[in-house]
Amino acid sequence: MKSVGVLTSGGDSPGMNAAIRAVVRAAIYHGLVPYGIHHGYYGMMTGQIREMKS
Repeated sequence: MKSVGVLTSGGDSPGMNAAIRAVVRAAIYHGLVPYGIHHGYYGMMTGQIREMKS
């Protein structure tokens, strides 16, 4: 099954939650498995990755 990772870097910004939600919902709609990468690039390097669900 195909998957997509969602990672943000830097500080908070207006609309970030809505953007992440839209990416996750679109991925699910198109049959992809979305994963959230916690704590930015550090989380990607240390395996802090979890499946995201709507």
